[in-house]
Amino acid sequence: MRVIFAGTPEFAAVALQALHDAGFEIPLVLTQPDRPAGRGMQLQASAVKQYALQHGIALAQPVSLRLDGNYPEIAAEAHQLLRATPHDVMVVAAYGLILPQSVLDIPRLGCINIHGSLLPRWRGAAPIHRAIESGDAETGVTIMQMEAGLDTGPMLALRSMPIAADDTTASLHDKLAVLGGAMIVQALRQLEQGALPATPQPEHGVTYAAKIAKEEALLAFNLSAAELDRKIRAFNPFPGALASLNGNSIKIWRAEALPLPQQSVPGTVLAANAQEGVIVACGAGALRLTELQKPGGKRLPAAEFLQGFALQPGQVFTV
Repeated sequence: MRVIFAGTPEFAAVALQALHDAGFEIPLVLTQPDRPAGRGMQLQASAVKQYALQHGIALAQPVSLRLDGNYPEIAAEAHQLLRATPHDVMVVAAYGLILPQSVLDIPRLGCINIHGSLLPRWRGAAPIHRAIESGDAETGVTIMQMEAGLDTGPMLALRSMPIAADDTTASLHDKLAVLGGAMIVQALRQLEQGALPATPQPEHGVTYAAKIAKEEALLAFNLSAAELDRKIRAFNPFPGALASLNGNSIKIWRAEALPLPQQSVPGTVLAANAQEGVIVACGAGALRLTELQKPGGKRLPAAEFLQGFALQPGQVFTV
């Protein structure tokens, strides 16, 4: 089976590797244009582009696929390339560009998406972040036949996994990426043998995973310790949770919710020492901050962080 692959970040690169290792013919890969990244804001190739180049797979990076968008000529060239490339199906994983109906209609067997949630829960851009932030007990991967709506297509395969109490978006991402790679290989193998049964998504239980905004990263300590712990894990590694103290923005990478009775104004530092770590009062309970980063510094365990940052009990983080 000949597979055109469309994807951009590491989640997609894992699936691309799984398909390649399984022996599927991949005549073309689509990925987003190179973007500035890092402190120097140098152009950086996506994880999918890097894999394609390393393995000699033909690559295209159109800025748009919409004929009625801002770049109709580029989109038209991309359409022409897709039609000229012999293939049976397109697999899409975290591509980041909208596929209009005119593209969905090109592959003989349509376009199949790998989505990192149990649809219809968490349709949209940030399903892994939102599942952790909301305190979901489980998540998973849905293999879906794509249609014009946002993650609304019928389901071809669905597998769940528990969300661990210490899972971050980074750790859960890696688990789901491996699961997605295995599932898409299995789905295409089944498709090679004949029809792949499709199940319409339930009409109830629909939620949307909005793209993460940097403004969401600022922690409000009037929330409960449990809510803040989830936010910290959801925003690790991007954008990184922030706590503001005396004009300093401190990144909080890891924390632990403590069931302490309400005893201080939310945001108050209750302890700051090598033995107890950094403990901050919350709207309910308290939060032990276990990995922090000061501006211009490195991520450090609390005991090491305190050696280079003067943090005292009684100081108050901005709520």
